[in-house]
Amino acid sequence: MSVTSRWIDIPAGNDSFGGYLALPKRGKGPGIIIIQEIFGVNGHIRDVADQYALDGYVALAPDIFWRTQPRVELDYVGADRDKGIELLQKTNVDLAVQDIAATAAVLRKLPEANGKVAAIGYCFGGRLAYLAAAQGSVDVAVAYYGGGIQNALGEADKIKAPIQFHYAELDHGIPLSAVGEVKARFAGRDNAEFHLYPSADHGFNCSSRDSYNQHASALSHGRTLAFLAERL
Repeated sequence: MSVTSRWIDIPAGNDSFGGYLALPKRGKGPGIIIIQEIFGVNGHIRDVADQYALDGYVALAPDIFWRTQPRVELDYVGADRDKGIELLQKTNVDLAVQDIAATAAVLRKLPEANGKVAAIGYCFGGRLAYLAAAQGSVDVAVAYYGGGIQNALGEADKIKAPIQFHYAELDHGIPLSAVGEVKARFAGRDNAEFHLYPSADHGFNCSSRDSYNQHASALSHGRTLAFLAERL
């Protein structure tokens, strides 16, 4: 693989946390924050960062759970899933959004990046990407099956940046009624784009999960790349 990767430190007040950085072959490109699910910056999230680096982006995946359990890597079932839920419950969402802003600030200053930054988040990370857009710390946001966005629609009017949503038709954690609420909240606005994937379930983008859906994963990736290319 023609990607250079390493862990770097991201300042956070008087402390710092880690982030997995993947650089494109040419060494320079727009910045992307890859925001983890509840399973940490595990092999899948690093693969996602590597893929976007192959696509020409400077990808940085911050360790969102660093305050509770730094560099945790979890699987998707059994005790690992329970651990992920536990870590999520212990996470201060406001502080996590601040960490996304800190990650964006680091990306903007990297000599390999061009100053523009997008956030792409998955599940819990999708909600964080949405909230980062509301905070104004990123130039573009993409939320894959973002859990809980429908409960944070009071933030929608703050979002001026382009934002793209990907949802799964069979996602029991995010029912179609919730998708409808989010879509209705952005109705008539030209900065929001929605995609619903028939016969796909939550986590369809992750090839390590039983719910992986190759068609939905490929289609959503292409749509995301087109969205980013037009706006970064």
